[in-house]
Amino acid sequence: MSSNIGHYYNTGRGNSLTLVARFLLVSLNIDAILEEVTICKRRKKLEEMTKGKGLGDAYTATLTRIRLQNGSRLKLGVEALMWISHSERPLKALELCQALGVERGETDQDSWNIPAIETVLRCSLGLITIEASSSTVRLVHSTLQEHLSNASSMFHSPHSMMAEICLTFLNSPSVRDLPTTLVSPPAPVFFVEYASCYWGTHARNGLSPRAESLALRHLGDYDKRVSSILLLIHERDWCWHISEEGWSDAVEGSTALHGAAYLVIVPIICSLLEKGEWDVNSTDVGGNAPFLWAARKGHSRCCMDATGTTRC
Repeated sequence: MSSNIGHYYNTGRGNSLTLVARFLLVSLNIDAILEEVTICKRRKKLEEMTKGKGLGDAYTATLTRIRLQNGSRLKLGVEALMWISHSERPLKALELCQALGVERGETDQDSWNIPAIETVLRCSLGLITIEASSSTVRLVHSTLQEHLSNASSMFHSPHSMMAEICLTFLNSPSVRDLPTTLVSPPAPVFFVEYASCYWGTHARNGLSPRAESLALRHLGDYDKRVSSILLLIHERDWCWHISEEGWSDAVEGSTALHGAAYLVIVPIICSLLEKGEWDVNSTDVGGNAPFLWAARKGHSRCCMDATGTTRC
């Protein structure tokens, strides 16, 4: 499926989306106008549109139409909007499609479950567009971000869900078994870079019991995961002492506590401390104990263990 997306852009069809995107707002406005039932009301709506008003009505009407789609199309359209409006950085089309192809509760990923970008765009009914020069997916207009933020019923616990999807992806055998020497993800698992670098951020903003369980599983062999290397590369400002050739050895000796403390996810730190399977004084290859990482990031009181002793 990833090769289809590459072909989509290489054939120039992706460039045509730039032209189409210029008319998406016009199309949304027309739809909003046609929702009115009399000529008088349509003229009034047109006047509002020409004065820059009424976009909210156009968004509301389009989101209503998305909700009226059948189950699969509804799910795809809503989740695509969730990812784009809540992601920590702009997503490439391939990253978005791979994220949407992850089935919660599954242990491995089926490449045939990855939707085509054309399908994602159709299910979003014009609210999503692609920046042809970078293959980045974006909302059709900056004002839609605020509109979605105010639509509290549109998404249910988005960050928790996104953390769960990232962790499900990272725990799949096809990703878990990647060598730690890999510093640039190949197309079949292109989403691994985003999932590795931002699952912790989403988990801090929302953590369901299932996401916590997936996180504990992911952290269990922290020093053997390519995701740990990709995270360090992403946050290289914190790891200035590591040479370019030393990334693959940078997490040697790190434990689950090191990973959780580095990401400063307090509920997970507490769960790990309660389990008591990891030595809080163990050091990684750089001689750092787990809670030294949390302290370096300004969280000297990041957690208390079961005895009430603050670890820092």
